[in-house]
Amino acid sequence: MIEMKQVPGYYRRRFGDLVVTALNDGVLDLPLGALVGIEEEEASVLLVAAFRAPTPRSSVNCYLVQGGGRTVLIDTGAGGSMGPGVGHLQAALAAAGAAPGDVDTILMTHLHRDHFGGLASDAGTAIFPRAELVIPQAEADYWLNEASAAAPDRRAAAVAGVAPYRARLRMLSGTDAAPGIVAEALPGHTPGHTGYLVGTGGTNVLIWGDIMHVPDIQAQRPDVTVGFDIDPAQAIATRRRVLDLAAQDRLMVGGMHMHFPGFAHIARAAGAYAVVPAQWTGGL
Repeated sequence: MIEMKQVPGYYRRRFGDLVVTALNDGVLDLPLGALVGIEEEEASVLLVAAFRAPTPRSSVNCYLVQGGGRTVLIDTGAGGSMGPGVGHLQAALAAAGAAPGDVDTILMTHLHRDHFGGLASDAGTAIFPRAELVIPQAEADYWLNEASAAAPDRRAAAVAGVAPYRARLRMLSGTDAAPGIVAEALPGHTPGHTGYLVGTGGTNVLIWGDIMHVPDIQAQRPDVTVGFDIDPAQAIATRRRVLDLAAQDRLMVGGMHMHFPGFAHIARAAGAYAVVPAQWTGGL
């Protein structure tokens, strides 16, 4: 029997002086019940119409940004905390010709486990030995503050994930994330959920974090949320705003749950939106 294991997933694109590499950490299967604001039958119909399985399967992506002598990683995937379908960032990173010690900055979109799980080993040591960890201030206030409203078990997991980087931790309160990378506040999914506009010379990609978890549904139905949105109404408003901006400005986007290889455009379609996968560049 032929084993269905795939090669490590990575895919590069250039944006001005910066090279952005999508790194696939794997896939997660979501129950239809995780989607809020749509009947399960309708959700399945939309998935099947998009040639997907009738239950959602979501990619988990991270993005490596290289240029100007710097190596920046946006999110770290799930690590070994969420089953065998994910936790493959290190294999993808190695296939792309990089090592954990090359990373000098880690930018977090937010502190959910499938984004910070790859920060630390099972023994609680830093996987990226010299990286500065950058967390949006509002996100840190919610997840790392004992007085916050965050669920105690989820807050404890976030605190443990971040702990090995305490001596190299920077709270991001403005937009200056790193050279050539501008932070964009995209609240709703979490209070400090943040995207990153990456590029130079007017050529950019917006790495938008979790604006969509199931693009085959949420592009057509931006009003559909997920059960782990902290503020669903704000998440809807943010999603509509970002989708409209991307469509209007013909902006390339990348997302942690966009289908790999993780780069796309957004088009207006039938009163909503459609995801148009970016053309394969063939290394050009």
